[in-house]
Amino acid sequence: MRKMKKPSIDMREITEFLNQMLVEKPLYPLVIPLLFVLWSIEKWVFNLSNWVPLAVAVWATIQYGSHRQRIVVQDLNKKWKQLILQTSHTTPLEHCEWLNKLLIEVWPNFISPKLSLKFSSIVEKRLKHRKPKLIEKIELLEFSLGSCPPILGMHGAQWLTAGDQRFIRMGCDWDTSNISIMLLAKLAMGSTRIVVNNVHVKGDLLLSPILDGKAILYSFVSTPEVRIGVAFGSGGSQSLPATEVPGVSSWLVKLCNDSLNKTMVEPRRRCLYLPAVDLRKKAVGGVIHVTVVTAGSLSRNSFKRRSRINDDGSVVVVDNHNDTMGKDFHTFVEVELEDLTRRTLEVAGPNPTWDSTFNMVLHDDAGVLKFNLYECCSDSLNYDYLATCEIKLRYCDDDSTVFWAVGPDSSVIAKHAEFCGQEVEMVVPFEGINSAKLKVKLTLKEWQYSDGLHSLSGLQLSSRGSSLHGSISNFQPRTGRKIYVTVVEGKDLLEKEKSAKSYVKLQYGKTIQRTRGAANSHPAWNQKFEFEEISDGEYLKIKCYNEDMFGDENIGGARVNLEGLIDGVVRDVWVPLEKVNKGEVRLEIEMVTINDYNQGPMASQGGLIELVLIEGRDLVAADIRGTSDPYVRVQYGNLKRRTKVMYKTLTPQWHQTFEFPDDGSLLALHVKDHNALLPTSSIGDCIVEYQRLPPNEMSDKWIPLQGVKRGEIHVQVTRKIPQLQKKVSDSEPPSSRGQKISTQMKQTMMKIRSLIEEENFEEASMILSELESLHDVEQECIVQLETEQMLLLNKINELGQEIINASPR
Repeated sequence: MRKMKKPSIDMREITEFLNQMLVEKPLYPLVIPLLFVLWSIEKWVFNLSNWVPLAVAVWATIQYGSHRQRIVVQDLNKKWKQLILQTSHTTPLEHCEWLNKLLIEVWPNFISPKLSLKFSSIVEKRLKHRKPKLIEKIELLEFSLGSCPPILGMHGAQWLTAGDQRFIRMGCDWDTSNISIMLLAKLAMGSTRIVVNNVHVKGDLLLSPILDGKAILYSFVSTPEVRIGVAFGSGGSQSLPATEVPGVSSWLVKLCNDSLNKTMVEPRRRCLYLPAVDLRKKAVGGVIHVTVVTAGSLSRNSFKRRSRINDDGSVVVVDNHNDTMGKDFHTFVEVELEDLTRRTLEVAGPNPTWDSTFNMVLHDDAGVLKFNLYECCSDSLNYDYLATCEIKLRYCDDDSTVFWAVGPDSSVIAKHAEFCGQEVEMVVPFEGINSAKLKVKLTLKEWQYSDGLHSLSGLQLSSRGSSLHGSISNFQPRTGRKIYVTVVEGKDLLEKEKSAKSYVKLQYGKTIQRTRGAANSHPAWNQKFEFEEISDGEYLKIKCYNEDMFGDENIGGARVNLEGLIDGVVRDVWVPLEKVNKGEVRLEIEMVTINDYNQGPMASQGGLIELVLIEGRDLVAADIRGTSDPYVRVQYGNLKRRTKVMYKTLTPQWHQTFEFPDDGSLLALHVKDHNALLPTSSIGDCIVEYQRLPPNEMSDKWIPLQGVKRGEIHVQVTRKIPQLQKKVSDSEPPSSRGQKISTQMKQTMMKIRSLIEEENFEEASMILSELESLHDVEQECIVQLETEQMLLLNKINELGQEIINASPR
């Protein structure tokens, strides 16, 4: 027979039961002494009966059963509340005093500094592009949100559900005068400081967890109520009332409302990512590949009112009366990312497939991709704007990327790319039209960081990257490093005529360089330019032009962020052109730190700069007959030299050599057109960079001329260091050469006087140029004598030092 198991006694449960009974019925403990008294009476005085123990046992059983029932009811209530939270679309309002108490503790030292830093950059960008006509220039001097936090959920918070997405809705009321926001405004009558001394923002917030709680989307339900109080002056007792500059307060309120409406008022939402790992890297830009795949369920009936854009740029609102979908229904998508726009081909039908991929550039750690849908009209001159949709993206602190968009019925579509190079596919409805949807594929190719690192296709470090955006600071301190930019080639450039030539103009700070002209839509330039690095986030601006006799045509531009370049690492990147529909330029960018021997200390060692001016080509025609009489004026610090004049040519051949003492001065070439009677005209300038050249090694290069449309100069430059290579002396001593040149100059001057007396000015001008050449040769002899004297003195000093060191002490 199977043995019956004895029931086990749980003392912990019995103890819990007794404690619960003591709390609920504190008089029950008196029953035990009463029972003891009755038992004593029954034992020693008289016998009561045997029913008393039975009654006590029954009573204890009933009390224990009630206790167990209460525990079961509490468990069921908890499960029911959890079920209600998971299935109910709306929960009752709950007060949030604890949340506001927590905010008061963590706001001053943690939240306020982070938000101040984040919003200051946003405000600074908005101020540059949105300022009233009364203010010529405005600058953000100080931005701090203070120590007073907003009050959240004053009337409670509740949980909402829309489809598969859940939201927390709570009120937000921020009324504070404990802030420090100061602006410097330049007015027509002078400059003044605008001090924001009070801010009041009131509205309802929506918080939505996405990606399994890895991120939170936040936004206002509607445009919040905003009030801003301002004063003018220093912000203290000398502040002037706001009426001194009328309209500033209303402008700030409008600026704030516009910024909120465009960034965080439904259905536009901002994202707060909560990474498990923070790599503490600052992303300053990136490259993203956008593929517009297909659209579905397009119908004219869905777009009841359309905006027609004519070929002259005017916009007309038209109504739809025809829902037929025939072969004449052609659509295309225009992709926007800041100033960068690209468009697909035109495809017919209600379910068009484009499969167009575009190389897009981010100028920050976040961006907004806009997809505008257009219909092409039958006349092919106008097109109708139909609808739009947006996808936002943001860099996360763990090197990943978050994409999010508004889904059907104001839901949320969110994707997470864990590393660069991972493709993300999203199907997004057009705004206000849930039936029509757009399918896109997004690949964040790389992020670039301010410390020079790159995330590229899953790697943490790469030698190639780009980040393309810009500002020009008034103060441009040099860092001592050189930036070498090679304009390699272009592709898909706009071309007015097939025979037209295109060129690229580079601007970095105040330095402007340009390439030579190259024909067709896929030009190859392969020209290298040198710039001195400027700190404070200076950007390289590039502009492309088509050459035209009536004025060059701008065919696009871009901004390249040079922050984070690594010494010796070449960054090879295709830069998409902005404000045009197509076109890219390939650049190779390299950062080099100048070594000690490249920074010009060789002057103390008696070094020489040897410059050989060989020839020129494709020069600008300065004369009416279509030619020029070019010569080159060489300027090295305070020293000036010039070549001989080559008459009636655009491809001069000089083959002249000049030498200068190496003191680190700027070596500039000014190409001039010689005129006998009229002043000379400039046909281009250029700078010869020699500081980075290795000692005693000749550099042969063509240098494009600046300030003109075309023209190049062929030069050879060498840094001669006598300690490494002895200078080869001329066969004739410089003193003898100088005496002969002096005699020749006297004879030439006498010949010029006689020609002037005979009124033979043309021959006199030719001989005058020879005289100038003789004068330059004389100056060369003088410089050579001074250089040899300096070398001799240096050698004497070195020998004297050796004698002193060798002498016994």
